[in-house]
Amino acid sequence: MNLTLKIWRQKDAKSQGKMVDYQISGIEGDMSFLEMLDVLNEDLISKGEEPVVFDHDCREGICGSCSLQINGEPHGPDRLITTCQLHMRKFNDGDTIYIEPFRAKAFPVVKDLMIDRSAFDRIQHAGGYISVNTSGNTMDANAIPVNKHDADDSFAAATCIGCGACVAACKNASAMLFTSAKVSQFALLPQGQVEASERVMAMVNQMDAEGFGNCTNTGACEIECPKGISLENIARMNREYLKASVKG
Repeated sequence: MNLTLKIWRQKDAKSQGKMVDYQISGIEGDMSFLEMLDVLNEDLISKGEEPVVFDHDCREGICGSCSLQINGEPHGPDRLITTCQLHMRKFNDGDTIYIEPFRAKAFPVVKDLMIDRSAFDRIQHAGGYISVNTSGNTMDANAIPVNKHDADDSFAAATCIGCGACVAACKNASAMLFTSAKVSQFALLPQGQVEASERVMAMVNQMDAEGFGNCTNTGACEIECPKGISLENIARMNREYLKASVKG
């Protein structure tokens, strides 16, 4: 395939960025989207030009770092996949592809297509954990009965990889789906009940402090999520937050 790529180039967080056009040829349908960018960068390097900076790590749909806005969609036109799992057979010869970083105030651009998602880390640090006594007096978690449906829902919420597609898809740049998934995976289990009130209050407050918007109730986040995280988690987090607020 021969393609025209319109890629966001930005030197650093303080510089003004712009879209730059690149022509690329010889792209096979079985290539991943990131492999296509590798081909482009090899060509740029051979010409003595600055390669396009983009985030990636595992390239197996696990780490969530390869987050790109492709033709206006987080992770591109396919569903339930990350950018590294998107294959070029989803495009046609002669296509023009727009490639941008995820857009959100809380996700500042580091360089080109790479963004800083440490806001998600700070939300996690605020309460996305269970305090465990590791003094040798711990209880085996398997000794606590857990309802099968609750366990399944907890595991489903825990599949969130923190890529930020939910934020990029939301017109308010809301992190409600991410935060609710991290709240839900503990709220559904008995081990998470001890700190439930403090957890949801701390994580929601940190989410707001990071500058994320509120939920729009349009459901774009669930549609674009590579792991299919359900909107039911947002409803659960709202209930948890209300209970914690009343409890004081």
